[in-house]
Amino acid sequence: MSTNVAIKALDRQDWLEPAAERTQAAVTATFEGAGEAGRVIKNFLHGTWLGHPLHPVLTDIPLGAWSTALVLDAMEEVTGRKEFGVGADAAVAIGLVGAAASAITGIADWQSTEGRARKVGLAHAILNTAGSLLYGTSLAMRKNGSRGAARGFSTLGFAAVAAAAYLGGHLVFGAKIGVDHTAGQTLPDRYKPVMPSDALAEGEMRRVDVDGTPVLLARRDDQVYAIADTCSHLGGPLSEGEFKDCTVTCPWHGSKFSVEDGRVIDGPATHPQPKLDVRIREGQIEVRLAHSV
Repeated sequence: MSTNVAIKALDRQDWLEPAAERTQAAVTATFEGAGEAGRVIKNFLHGTWLGHPLHPVLTDIPLGAWSTALVLDAMEEVTGRKEFGVGADAAVAIGLVGAAASAITGIADWQSTEGRARKVGLAHAILNTAGSLLYGTSLAMRKNGSRGAARGFSTLGFAAVAAAAYLGGHLVFGAKIGVDHTAGQTLPDRYKPVMPSDALAEGEMRRVDVDGTPVLLARRDDQVYAIADTCSHLGGPLSEGEFKDCTVTCPWHGSKFSVEDGRVIDGPATHPQPKLDVRIREGQIEVRLAHSV
């Protein structure tokens, strides 16, 4: 399937790449400069505690509020009833608060992108910023009684955030940002031998292929663990990362997982790694998809 016209047009905007690089560097420096507090805040903004990204949850607030404002503004214009205008004003204000929260979480997620996704993400942010400024201007005009002009700015703001939402959809469904990159992998329901037990040394981790799916094996304190090797964040190979204290850190963006149960220790990942049951039988390490007890 060919890339759509809007994304191709963004590909031709060479100025976006250096702007994205500088912005990402500034965001990274901000989080790293805050030390442990920065790590905690970043995990919160990613949504590691939620089990999926926090950003798309918050985007519903401004989009919903500003859609409501659009309808209420139209009803005020048609009927002349001021109560519709009061509701529209409140919806615009709520949308601005939601947009600020959405922007902060979006920046945290965007920090780990690269290539086309990074450029599209920056354009997405620029459009949302423009929309928010237009809505802010509209709110100020509403307070000053310039309701006709205020509705005009709101309409322009809605067009900007709608365009931004389109690009956001491409990031999720086209670039697979924020989705679980282990979804759809096939793992055996029955135990399957994958390697000799004595081939995996204490403190070592190895990648094996199980029915075409990469699986990470790790041995710690003579216990063997197995989780999906493909990082749920953006598909990095965990077996090429760092194994320490029953955790593995992805070499691509630093997501950290427990090899004991696959849970996320540190983001930017939000989805846990699929866990496999392990047993040693006749000198062979055997694995299967973890069964609920």
